[in-house]
Amino acid sequence: MGQSFLDEAERTLAIVTAHSGDRLVMVWPLVLERAGPIRELRWMGDPVSQYGDALIDEAAGAAGLLRAGLDFAVHETGASVLTLRKVRADSNVAPLLADIGAKVTAELTAPYLDLSSAPSFAEYEKRYSGGARRNRKRQRRRLADRGAVVLAWHTAGAEAEALAADAFRLKRRWLDERGIVSPALVDPRTARFFADATRADVRPAGCHAIALSCGGRTVTLEIGVRAKGRTAIHVITYDLDFEKTGAGSLLMEDSVARAIDDGMTVFDLLAPRDGYKLEWADDAVVVRDWAKPLSLVGRLYAGIYLGLVKRAAKRGLDALPVSVRRAIGRGLGRQAG
Repeated sequence: MGQSFLDEAERTLAIVTAHSGDRLVMVWPLVLERAGPIRELRWMGDPVSQYGDALIDEAAGAAGLLRAGLDFAVHETGASVLTLRKVRADSNVAPLLADIGAKVTAELTAPYLDLSSAPSFAEYEKRYSGGARRNRKRQRRRLADRGAVVLAWHTAGAEAEALAADAFRLKRRWLDERGIVSPALVDPRTARFFADATRADVRPAGCHAIALSCGGRTVTLEIGVRAKGRTAIHVITYDLDFEKTGAGSLLMEDSVARAIDDGMTVFDLLAPRDGYKLEWADDAVVVRDWAKPLSLVGRLYAGIYLGLVKRAAKRGLDALPVSVRRAIGRGLGRQAG
């Protein structure tokens, strides 16, 4: 799995670890990415991961150890800029980034459900309006009228891998239909990474794949990750032929119910703050992209490219006709493949 996005010529691992005696107390999962004169330190999981953070033993003295780890990484790699995307406001590294004068280059919010606030899904769903609950029941009946509705859940093996592949196929179709450009999702390497992660049974990665089928046809899928009582939904999508059935909402309902039954405490919908997520969520956490120049070249890159060019390009892309955005998205997929 770790080789999916690595290229020895352009991107190499720069993982920093710290030990106290024989005990591992910190891991900074970084990579060094080269592009011309730019030597950029980034999260190892970028662009696949939805959050980035350093893992640290709180008893080890987090602030000083994190600063020493970053200084060591910069010294050893000769990085010209530090760009850490999707850093939660409650992460270990967020205070450090503010202290060293890193600049926020983008800010989103990630909605989540507090599953610990109710002992069962029956109790939890009472916070939703009666109309919303009745509507999902009606949608489930109508879907069942089209064929037997079956929920499948896999955490490893060929079945999980196949569901992950279907999820990306349907997600790309959904993106293409709307002319939405998502470099990470159209990149074939992302699908290959999740195929590996969902299939893994020797060293499980905590991934799961869920599918709701109707009459033997898969109509909606989810790829998620679980760890330490939290479940995060990385991809949720549906077959456009079943768009009006509300299948995506039904799978969300089933997924939340399963998470509560399995003892999960948080159901994370990730950024951005989309409307359908707010219909489910209890609250949201701020997620920021940070940049810290480390040299003159880094200052130019952060100030001109990240501060001006990238933002302008995003605004320009959003203003393009759907047909043009479709062509760009398809081109990115072919280029990455």
